[in-house]
Amino acid sequence: MIVRWTKEQTIVALYLYCKIPFNKVSSNHPDIIKFSKLIGRSPNSLKMKIGNFGSFDPELKKLGIIGLSNTSKLDEQIWQEFSNNWENLAFESEYLLAKFQNKTIEEIDSISFEDFPEGKDRDTLIKTRINQNFFRSTILSSYNTKCCITGLSIPELLVASHIIPWSIDKNNRTNPHNGLCLNSFHDKAFDKGYITITPEYTIHISSCFNDFLKDETIKKFFLDFQNRPIILPERFLPSKEFLEYHYINIFKK
Repeated sequence: MIVRWTKEQTIVALYLYCKIPFNKVSSNHPDIIKFSKLIGRSPNSLKMKIGNFGSFDPELKKLGIIGLSNTSKLDEQIWQEFSNNWENLAFESEYLLAKFQNKTIEEIDSISFEDFPEGKDRDTLIKTRINQNFFRSTILSSYNTKCCITGLSIPELLVASHIIPWSIDKNNRTNPHNGLCLNSFHDKAFDKGYITITPEYTIHISSCFNDFLKDETIKKFFLDFQNRPIILPERFLPSKEFLEYHYINIFKK
């Protein structure tokens, strides 16, 4: 007897689709083993469901990667519901994962809320922390844990950098198309407008460095990257609209 996937199980599968690099999705992946037990599915079944979402992803198609074809109406419904509503996906997924474990969100081991105040402020801070955690893990996964400028692959030195700053656009704070995986040094330079990424996905260096052309450090960390293409993500290609905003409004020309 075939047991149909529930909406809750399918949402968790989409959550994992965002958090596990597509080329590493397998029934032996520790997260797939862990979460398959939580939602009452076999690791292979969860792996296949994650593969189904790949068939809806336009970025994978551009790279010639085709997801599995055995999709359901529910798969498509969940993709349509959440692929433009990442904030809801992040919070709903954490809520469901807690529910599957008979816990509250505050009790999930991977997120600590001990120092948060009580009341409405606590609820807001909890949701913010969940969204930040989701955004970081999704961006690092999409870029296979590599800085898109240097290729640095030490997770502790990598930042999920917002193209349009968090403080400016509250509607795209969790949108993975508003993210770049950068090392902490170039993240700071990007945030301050000393570098930008064009809508053609090439690196531009600010003319502010023209007074330092003989400085070997500036040359090594900035000038040598001028007009180089970035390392593109496997999924969630940076929005050209967001990159154009950064170039016009933040980049120091």
